[in-house]
Amino acid sequence: MIDALGNPQSALVLGGGSDIAVATLEQMAARRLRRVVLAGRNEGSLASAATRVEAAGCDQVATVHFDAVDAAGHDAAISDLFSQHGGFDLVLVAFGVLGDQGQAEVDGDEALRIVQTNFTGAATAMLAASRSLVAQGHGTIVLLSSVAGERARRSNYVYGSSKAGADALAQGLGDALHGSGVHVMIVRPGFVRSKMTEGMAPAPMSAQPAEVASAIVRGLEKRAEVVYVPSKLRYVFAVLRHLPRPIFRRLPL
Repeated sequence: MIDALGNPQSALVLGGGSDIAVATLEQMAARRLRRVVLAGRNEGSLASAATRVEAAGCDQVATVHFDAVDAAGHDAAISDLFSQHGGFDLVLVAFGVLGDQGQAEVDGDEALRIVQTNFTGAATAMLAASRSLVAQGHGTIVLLSSVAGERARRSNYVYGSSKAGADALAQGLGDALHGSGVHVMIVRPGFVRSKMTEGMAPAPMSAQPAEVASAIVRGLEKRAEVVYVPSKLRYVFAVLRHLPRPIFRRLPL
């Protein structure tokens, strides 16, 4: 159960090898998080993540196979995890792929991979998790979204549109669950220096996984609905969203 200060004591992480997810769990371990299930496809990443989370203070850490693109199997997989582990206070949806924009423009399989992972997979996972959380009467879903979904840019519009779809679904889900005891929080980081962006030149106002983790922990304390990292990106994208298209097209984005 969530403690009196609003700190989760149990968490299910879908995309358990995510740098941001692991950094978040490490910080939560200092705030009474004790039971964690890391779900994902890469056994090596899950094992490494489990070692770090245990070292941070979580005394019950399990790993399990979970395929983000197996949308048809998400209902059963997530329901089974809730049953097997006695429920969760927090479900963190942390999987995603950046993909190759250039390849996606000429290869339908690459475009489909990006969309199926970032949108379809995230959508079915959140919906499945919401049903289990509502049944137990409490909990929080956190979606790792991206500012790339705020307005599709020509340099990564396939990735951006997939994140926009998941972000919009999370907004609607949060509204639908209002009053149920289940809360939805959307996290919109900018460029994060992580495994996903390794080898890429950092964008302005980039962040480390630990910075995103700190923002997530603060957001959970406040029961925030949307968190930007860094926070100033909220104002940057408020402007970019409303720029006339002829001006937006001239920007080096």
